[in-house]
Formats: sequence, structure tokens, C-alpha cells
Amino acid sequence: MPNYQTPGVYVEEVEGGSKPIEAGATNIVGFLGIAEKGPVNEAVLVTNWTQYTKLFGGMHTGGWLGHAVYQFFQNGGTKCYINNLAEPAKAQKPKADKKEGENAETAQSEPTTAEPVVIKNPDNIAKLIIGKDEGIGKKSGLYLFDQIQDIAIVAAPGVTDPAAQDAILSHCEKNRFRFAVLDSPETLNGGIDTMPKPRDSMMGAYYFPWVQMYDTVQDQNVYAPPSGGICGIYGRVDGTRGVHKAPANELFRTALGLKYNLTDAEQELLNPKGINCIRDFPGRGIRVWGARTISSNPEWRYVNVRRLFCMVEQALQNGTNWVVFEPNTRDLWKKITRNITAFLLNIWRSGALFGDSPEEAFYVRCDDELNPPESIDAGYVVCEIGLAPAKPAEFVVFRVSQKAMGEE
Repeated sequence: MPNYQTPGVYVEEVEGGSKPIEAGATNIVGFLGIAEKGPVNEAVLVTNWTQYTKLFGGMHTGGWLGHAVYQFFQNGGTKCYINNLAEPAKAQKPKADKKEGENAETAQSEPTTAEPVVIKNPDNIAKLIIGKDEGIGKKSGLYLFDQIQDIAIVAAPGVTDPAAQDAILSHCEKNRFRFAVLDSPETLNGGIDTMPKPRDSMMGAYYFPWVQMYDTVQDQNVYAPPSGGICGIYGRVDGTRGVHKAPANELFRTALGLKYNLTDAEQELLNPKGINCIRDFPGRGIRVWGARTISSNPEWRYVNVRRLFCMVEQALQNGTNWVVFEPNTRDLWKKITRNITAFLLNIWRSGALFGDSPEEAFYVRCDDELNPPESIDAGYVVCEIGLAPAKPAEFVVFRVSQKAMGEE
């Protein structure tokens, strides 16, 4: 407190007691893949499809990145970072035989049918995704996303290599507040029960099957991986309902068909394994019909629950930096409790937490029991928070019975 020696009026500014905690964006995606052109090994922010085409070109046969970004923006996505892993391999056109020049001329005059286009990622896509960290300014692959804090979702369209998917899941687990959207293989070599699945993780979701979409460059329909559209649906649901709403029972825009049309019996085999299905319902369109993670832990079974906790934890970390090096007293504990309670109260009012009252929905503790003298001497201040997330109604059961006449 300043010491005043001269008589007069002095005005002092005093900090307010409330330090609001704000939730960050949950719909910013980091895409990894091969673009038609543009900068390589550089994370570039893109906010619409037109901007993407100017920087990276459009759809092409050297990778699925263009198709996925188109799906992303058409399904409601708003912001994404593009990591172009490498320049695409140039497709070689077949040379015409000079000895059969006459036959070639006659063949050109005849109408030809469009041949199916082969679109695939390069064979070394797993190595490019894993990348290298050789110091500042010399990072590639997933390491490039470590320095971008805004990314909340990570996807590598069309990448089904187990090593690459494991690297993406490990990246999300290491960064704690990120969620992976993974693609299944395009074709099944065996029955539906033999479908491969990524390793166990609560930070990822797995989607099947591939969707049919219109390729504006090839002028024909192609089967494309669904991860780009799924990321767009995540963003659309986050913007309209909130991150607590399960990104399921949502229309998959740009989808004209499916590689495999699943039945209820077939989904019964996939859903318990954490494989989210995309299904075609007559009169209702093609919809995402699953909202599970690939975790075997029932506590983190649903995508929306995991992403809600990611949002809350990140908001708490970013919104409580002012606490560091403050005097560790009961007054500080009360300020922490008050600010976090105000933040969680808004979360509860949005419908993200279960309970008729705030006391049922969450609790915040920061007291002497959690902060004994030895903990204070070590420089720790411990706060305990409990949340009751609202889980999706996955199985809706209506029990109907006959009612006898005159029965009340």
C-alpha cells in the first residue's frame, strides 16, 4: 500500500474479485495429408473451401486431403489447420502406341465410358504422419501440431495404417485436450466381424464405412473416407448445441451413398466394439449412427463426454494462470472456488451436466483437508472438482402394455 505524504485526493485501482474462466474453441481441426499443391510441412489456417483451393488446390488422385476438407466445410466446419505432408506424386498418362495410330484415331472418335478413378495416399504416408522433430523450425508431421494450442480435433483422411493411427492417438493423449477421428479401411476382406480396429484409447473415435461423394475434378462419384465430414459434423453440433451433445443422429452432407449398407444385426456386432456406423435410413438420409470412443473403459465410452472434459480441463488450465505465485492462503482458496463455480454454473445451465440443481451437477473443493501444511510448504494448492456429465440416450425403450377397460 503506498504511503501518502502530501495532502490531497488519490485514486487507486483495485482488481475485481471475479476472474472469469472462458471456454475455448472445440471445433478447430488439424488435417494431415497430401495436397495438390501449396506449402509443405507448414501448418496453415484455412477458414473456407475457396481459401483452401487457392492455397492447396482441389481434389486430386494423389491423396484424400482435398476430399476431406471439402466434406468438412460442407458439413458445418469453420476452421482447420492444413499440414501438407509432401508433394503429390505425378500421375503418368499411358502413351499411345505409334504403330496403331489409325486405331487410336478411330478410338478417339468413339464415345468412351468413364473409368473408375484410383485415389490413394502414398505408400509412405505413415512415415510422413509420424514425422520428425529436429529442433525449432525443423518439425514435420504430427510434431508440427504440438506448437498450435487451438487444435481440438486431429484427422488424417484415408489413413488406415495401424502405425499411423497409433501415432495420432498417442499425439492426442500427449496433448491431453485433443481428440482423434479415424477412418476404417475402404473394403473388408472377410466378414463384418473381422473388421480391424485401432488400439484402445479414450481420445479417439472410429467410423465405418466409406461414403460416396461427387468428385468435382473427375466428374464422377467416388467412395471417400468419412473423417473429413465427421469433423465437420463435430463442429456443426458444437456450434448449434454444444460440445456436450453427442455428434450422432446427424445428417452427413455430401454423402450420396455408402460403400456398405449396414443392418441392425450387423451394427450389433460393431457398436459394442466402439466402431461407429454411418447408415442410410429411407426418408431420413445418411446419418452418423454411433457416438462411442474406442476405449474399453465404460467411464469414457461416449465421444461427447470425453470432449466435454477436454474442454473443461483446458478452460481451467488457461483461466487460472493468475493463481501461480499468489499467496497460498484461505483467501486464495475461496477465490479459486468462486471462479470455478461460476464457470461450471454456466456449463450446467447449458445442459451439459446432469442434475436439477448445481449441487447435484458438480462440486468444487479447495480447503484445509486438501491443502495440509506440508502441501503448502511444498508450494502446492490443490482443488478437487467433480462433474456429472449428461450422457446420450443411446437406447430408447418404450414399454407398452394392454390396459383393461375400466382400469385406472
